[in-house]
Amino acid sequence: MPSKNSYPLIDIGANLGHDSFSADLEQIIDDAMQVGIEHIMVTGTSLEGSRAALAVAEKYTEFCSSTAGVHPHEAADYDDQTVIALRELASHARVKAMGETGLDYFRDYSPRDAQQRALEGQLELAADLHMPVFLHQREGHGNFIGLLREYRNALPRAVVHCFTGTESELRDYLELDMHIGVTGWICDERRGHHLHEFIHLIPENRLMLETDAPYLLPRTIRPKPKSRRNVPANLVYVLAKVAECLGKTEKNVAEKTSQNARDFFAL
Repeated sequence: MPSKNSYPLIDIGANLGHDSFSADLEQIIDDAMQVGIEHIMVTGTSLEGSRAALAVAEKYTEFCSSTAGVHPHEAADYDDQTVIALRELASHARVKAMGETGLDYFRDYSPRDAQQRALEGQLELAADLHMPVFLHQREGHGNFIGLLREYRNALPRAVVHCFTGTESELRDYLELDMHIGVTGWICDERRGHHLHEFIHLIPENRLMLETDAPYLLPRTIRPKPKSRRNVPANLVYVLAKVAECLGKTEKNVAEKTSQNARDFFAL
């Protein structure tokens, strides 16, 4: 386990409702606390997953909050009953944002027209409820930014989570006053090195950090862990790489990104 920081961190995206955490969630939470993480946003990616995320947030009330949404992979199942269920989930005090929603044309697990309908439906719902949105985009930028431009003024806040895109895409999001979530992708010397070149473009009041656990294990962890399962405690490795890329201290980046998360999710 990484050593403890002397400053607080907030993980804005961890899938703690995932089956891989069912046997040792208590330990995972404790490990996160031990390294200085003060809050975790538990991501909802389907109706079932959003209910599981809320259950975690309600069990660890002082330490976790959650989101409620339907990921593009699950978009084929999005219908009028989904809207009713999401509205009910959003009424809970521990649910702080609508999502994870967006477009994923890389996997295409759901038809693209279904993905677009589900995204637009959740943007409409978030606007109606005056909730921030937690967004996913992979290889669907054209349709994605088009819908965001249409709805952005009606949304209080929006974050593109797990940003892995191009400088041009980043500039489009910043033009819409959107927040950016950075994960262990930036620690991947094979796929994420391009982010090092333009992460400085993100205004310091719109940058947030996340693990996307159990996915995206940072490749900078030494010694290399036996398990590929990522955990919130590994947020310290994301922090270290982001601070290095920005030429700032870890303390400075931790304090600013944590305050951004508190403000964004009204923690």
